[in-house]
Amino acid sequence: MRKTVKYSFKASLPVMAGYVVLGMGFGILFQSKGYGWFWAFLMSLTVYAGSMQYVAIDLISGGASLVTTALMTLMVNIRHLFYGITMLENYRDTGKEKPYLIFALTDETFSLVCSQELPESVDRRRYYLLVSLFNQFYWVAGSTVGGLLGSALTFNTQGIDFSMTALFTVIFVEQWEKTKNHLATLIGLGISAVCLLMFGAERFLIPSMLGITAVLFLVKPLTGKGA
Repeated sequence: MRKTVKYSFKASLPVMAGYVVLGMGFGILFQSKGYGWFWAFLMSLTVYAGSMQYVAIDLISGGASLVTTALMTLMVNIRHLFYGITMLENYRDTGKEKPYLIFALTDETFSLVCSQELPESVDRRRYYLLVSLFNQFYWVAGSTVGGLLGSALTFNTQGIDFSMTALFTVIFVEQWEKTKNHLATLIGLGISAVCLLMFGAERFLIPSMLGITAVLFLVKPLTGKGA
């Protein structure tokens, strides 16, 4: 068990570096809209959706309707549906931990649990759980600290919300370097670019995800295990 904890913590360290900073950014921005640190803590604990939490700041402060919020949440987080499908086999025998593992499957956690080659001494089931717990802890801690800092310090928050985009870029580069077959990645980039031109920045996400899924199913034999 000790080896599993140590290995899981070590694997989660790159996520900690990003989540603490990004969580702080969220907490600071949320506080700047009039919501104290406790609300940042509570949202990160119960919602735990980094990019959607950033979007939710403007939705909540702008008085968006429940319908608008629901549709925006669907568009921003629909990618998790495809993450879930990918992890069906991995999470099949996880028992009572399965509901939490599904809840905690963020982009960064997915990148750690979907392709990690584990040593024989590491319990895979415990690894999934510990990585998920560590990552959420980093995010909740960062959000709480950000909320506290935002209430104590006054400064210009412009540009902080770009930190989430920066993290996604880093994850993309890391995944590109880990794989030899980039066909799936190029398909995703190509379809996203086409949908962006056709539907615009506000509406391209869902068509992109649907198009990418359909094409990947068709070319699955060509993508190989390392795609």
